[in-house]
Amino acid sequence: MSKDNHGVYSISVTARMVGMEQHNLRQYESRGLLEPDRTSGGTRLYSDRDVAVLRRIGDLLAEGLNLAGVRLVLQLEARNRQLTHQVRRLQDRA
Repeated sequence: MSKDNHGVYSISVTARMVGMEQHNLRQYESRGLLEPDRTSGGTRLYSDRDVAVLRRIGDLLAEGLNLAGVRLVLQLEARNRQLTHQVRRLQDRA
């Protein structure tokens, strides 16, 4: 599995990569905005995809959204990606 989807970065490294505090990453996880992998001992491991989500969260917060708004935008963006893939599959069949 690639590091795109598989957690490889510790919380401290990830926080530095995205310019956030570690407690923010924990808060975003507790709010259901992302779900990092866990080691058998419970240590969080973040993937490149998680890093991208955290950067998107930072952008949305900088635009003035609160966490409820961020959650809604992330959900809508995910749904939009699903529908776009579905349309492409249907177009390929036609």
